[in-house]
Amino acid sequence: MSIYVTGDCHSSFSRFSTKAFPEQKGMDREKDFVIVCGDLALIWDQEETSFERYWMDWFEKKPFTTLFVDGNHENHPRLSAYPVRDFAGGRVHELRPHLLHLMRGEMYRICGKRIFTFGGARSHDIDDGVLDPVEDAARIRRWRGDGEHDFRVMGVSWWPQEMPSEEEMAHGLRTLEAAGWETDYFVTHEAPSSIRKILQEEGIPKRAGKSPAGISSGEELCAYLETIRSRCRYRKWFFGHLHDERQAGEREYLLYHSIIPAEDGEPGGE
Repeated sequence: MSIYVTGDCHSSFSRFSTKAFPEQKGMDREKDFVIVCGDLALIWDQEETSFERYWMDWFEKKPFTTLFVDGNHENHPRLSAYPVRDFAGGRVHELRPHLLHLMRGEMYRICGKRIFTFGGARSHDIDDGVLDPVEDAARIRRWRGDGEHDFRVMGVSWWPQEMPSEEEMAHGLRTLEAAGWETDYFVTHEAPSSIRKILQEEGIPKRAGKSPAGISSGEELCAYLETIRSRCRYRKWFFGHLHDERQAGEREYLLYHSIIPAEDGEPGGE
């Protein structure tokens, strides 16, 4: 039995090939798991595409079960429309029997480890705004591909559900309270405020991004995660979102391309 963890994928899945991830040889999908810390970005278009079907079926054939929390780059309305079922003590959206979305504020017991999950984050590539696909159509045509503007399009490449609701945050607190404020691993997309501060002092992210009018800065989610961090006993915290990888605190790990063992892996290690 094993648990591996990795970071953002952004619709690129070559890291899961047998050549790139030879540890999968001999794995058993009922006993071995790979967890993605958000931005799998497989469910993206307005309706299911051949690309999505191909890769969902590809993951289903893997000798491990793929689990993921949601990031900011997911089509959240479509993701939330997948069937909900029980898995390992929590709730999941089932894309395929062995490709599962770990929902916000849930606690799972996998390979004997308790894992609390909380997806979501504020997009940091929207400096020039979130545009309306109809009202801003002319501007979208001008800006698209010019390399000078960072923007997303409402309901096409950006969804407000990237940030958690008050109910989702309250649900997470209830889950942790029921667990005695203790878990083995946290898996989130965003990081707690104190860990963000450490990374900012190290120049991560390389560009912070601005908050357009009417769009959350994301600070409330970091503060929420910090509240959880300060109250809980835990062994490790894994997160993504910032497109780098390193140990960011005594027990906190920022992941991107590497797939590491949850128990004793190091970001960027072989």
